[in-house]
Amino acid sequence: MRLVIAKCSVDYAGRLTAHLPMATRLIMLKADGSILIHSDGGSYKPLNWMTPPCSITVTDPSQEQTEVGLAEIWTVSQAKTGDKLVITIAEVIADDQHEFGIDPGLVKDGVEAHLQELLSEHIETLGDGYSLVRREYMTAIGPVDILARDHGHKSVAVEIKRRGDIDGVEQLTRYLELMNRDPRLAPVRGVFAAQEIKPQARTLAEDRGIRCVVLDYDALRGMDDPDSRLF
Repeated sequence: MRLVIAKCSVDYAGRLTAHLPMATRLIMLKADGSILIHSDGGSYKPLNWMTPPCSITVTDPSQEQTEVGLAEIWTVSQAKTGDKLVITIAEVIADDQHEFGIDPGLVKDGVEAHLQELLSEHIETLGDGYSLVRREYMTAIGPVDILARDHGHKSVAVEIKRRGDIDGVEQLTRYLELMNRDPRLAPVRGVFAAQEIKPQARTLAEDRGIRCVVLDYDALRGMDDPDSRLF
């Protein structure tokens, strides 16, 4: 990544036209070929940008441009669309380059896979006497998040979502229809578990005999202290 802090103006020409008057800005030139122009405030979004594939041509200013204090002209051309981003630089304040290496990507906290892992470790969250049979129990149409047994040793299929909506209930309903055809498992009850369950989803689930459970993520991680609560 190359980071250039410069006093510059920016002109975009293509599907639309845009102009940024002369001011001090941050120019980011990323390894993937994208270029972003940022100001020191207003938003996390760039003021203007060019996506790859693109090329940069650096030219000297004309005599007239030199006389008014301009130092370099950067012309960024988009290979696919033909759009151009012209960065006119009057002064370069800082120019740094850094190698970032391969980014491992964003690891989200609280995604469904993590909720599944936590709930399987604390299966008693669903009720006393519950036991885990296995995670990712495969059916003909895909894996059920958790297969468990309740206090009466009856099968329970658990579908886990971060935000429970109608689609999740329909998914669990299809699993239950298949699993209840298996004499080794039947009868199989359903549990729809999520950090948040939409009212329409709850109504549909309860109408189909599916139990809804709201998961407390902090409690599953052991970070919830009941003694510190006001209520």
